[in-house]
Amino acid sequence: MSKYNIVITVLMFMICVGCKKSPVQNNNNNGNNGNTGGTTYPPNTQHISVLTQHNDNSRSGLNNQEAKLTTANVNSKTFGKLFNLAVDDYVFAQPLVVGNLPISSGTHNVVFVSTVANSVYAFDADNGTQYWKKNYTVSGMRPPSANDMNSSWCSPYNDIPGSIGIIGTPVIDSVAQTIYFVARSTDGVTFVQYLHAVNITTGAEQPGSPVQITASVKGTGDGSSNGIVSFDPRRNNQRQGLVLVNGAVYISFSSHCDWNPYHGWIIGYNSKTLAQQTIYCDTPNGEAGGIWESGMGIAADAQGNLFVDTGNGTVGSPVPYTEPGNGTGEGTASTDPTDLTNRAESALKLTPAGSTLTVSSYFTPSNYLDLNINDLDYGVMGTMLIPNSNFYLTGCKDGNLYLLNKDNMGGYTITGNAVQQTIPLNVTMHCQPAYYKSSTNEFIYVWSENDQLRAFPFSRASNTLATSQVIGPGGATGPTGADLSVSSNGTLAGTGVLWATYPIGTNINSVAPGILRAFDASDITKELWNSGQTVGDEIGFYAKFCSPTVVNGHVYLATFTNQVIVYGLK
Repeated sequence: MSKYNIVITVLMFMICVGCKKSPVQNNNNNGNNGNTGGTTYPPNTQHISVLTQHNDNSRSGLNNQEAKLTTANVNSKTFGKLFNLAVDDYVFAQPLVVGNLPISSGTHNVVFVSTVANSVYAFDADNGTQYWKKNYTVSGMRPPSANDMNSSWCSPYNDIPGSIGIIGTPVIDSVAQTIYFVARSTDGVTFVQYLHAVNITTGAEQPGSPVQITASVKGTGDGSSNGIVSFDPRRNNQRQGLVLVNGAVYISFSSHCDWNPYHGWIIGYNSKTLAQQTIYCDTPNGEAGGIWESGMGIAADAQGNLFVDTGNGTVGSPVPYTEPGNGTGEGTASTDPTDLTNRAESALKLTPAGSTLTVSSYFTPSNYLDLNINDLDYGVMGTMLIPNSNFYLTGCKDGNLYLLNKDNMGGYTITGNAVQQTIPLNVTMHCQPAYYKSSTNEFIYVWSENDQLRAFPFSRASNTLATSQVIGPGGATGPTGADLSVSSNGTLAGTGVLWATYPIGTNINSVAPGILRAFDASDITKELWNSGQTVGDEIGFYAKFCSPTVVNGHVYLATFTNQVIVYGLK
């Protein structure tokens, strides 16, 4: 660890010794609690929106309409912390921004922040003025907490410290002026999850909102009763970002630390009426198969197909079969891994079909049994559709990057993996990748824990990633890698900036100080700036699996220090 990181670590723990969480408010609290420095900021000439996790449904993490921030002005002399947006608890959800929103007798860039206390805030994105705040905990209840999760795998449960309210990143429909999110509540006995559709100018519920999330499918899997598998609002964790595509809002679910019985679910709702229209369970006749991808959102294409990776669990159907070509009886197994019924440890293309989703293409590694036995989830890395291509980037805890043809992923074969490309990195892959296109190159960036930052050139000629990637610095240690975003002004030279945030130190399963760093996106060996260079720019406690939101000349960084920090040109 460098000297400045050691100093930051000490400072952050000293600062937060006396930190206390604000009480959860159940009423609107209007006022300016963001820009506490009294600074007046000039009107912003940019009004770009970031309406979903990692910028778009491909989950590229790229804002290529950034006209202010460049490789020349992102440095310690001209760039740094501008103000803080104070909130009532930890922020897991990525801040979202609506440009030029009619609100408060004018039009403003507005940033929306959601907390684990089930609170949502609307702040002026350029000066920190708070327009509204509302809490969405069910009356008479409280947000669930880590103490409510009794998994034998994790005791005590530290994956999500404290309250467990809004965790997954919401999604915004700017035309309908509606933000969609999932809030959780409990009275200690009963646990409920609700989908909310809220007016972004007032915080008021839209007609039909909220709707309680319930689901069931036919199946004989773990926890089933009389041939029915039901959604469990206590065990099932809403970690992944929501997606809005073709008039439907889709929500995915994993578990709290492999707390059986649980299953991977995707539940879809009509975005206008909030009528439930889709239910998909990935292991109805098996177990587990959580969908979480280190917090990145469900990817989707323009046709409405969904792309997800699933975690540990049952693969195939529990019926006898013989591997082709193995002779008479040799190789007989207890399951058929090519059956589409149970699809844990897999990458999936899911196509809407009536009231469910069908597996229209998939990939399951040939060593899925070993992956499952050794807790090596496929669905651990944030996944991404490479923009304007037919390819889907995924990563597995076994240390492999898998590049897949999104419409013909490769299925399952016992003899090997029939995929577009496999790149072994030999690291665990808890991270969120990002994409950038310059005038001469396209890059995929990956920064896993206990590894160095890597930039993989993507070739349109071969549709592969170059194995001779550019290697940048190390720094992300422990069980969590870096969360990445990119800003640029189209492909204009000198405007591509790669942003990375990660925890400092190794003991970060719960809470730890963090850092924000900026690199030249065309040459990641060149660091432009980091939050440890200037006193006052420190981020406090790192927000786990939450990428920076970079838009309109600002960087919005969620934290576990009860605030979102806003950086920009000083």
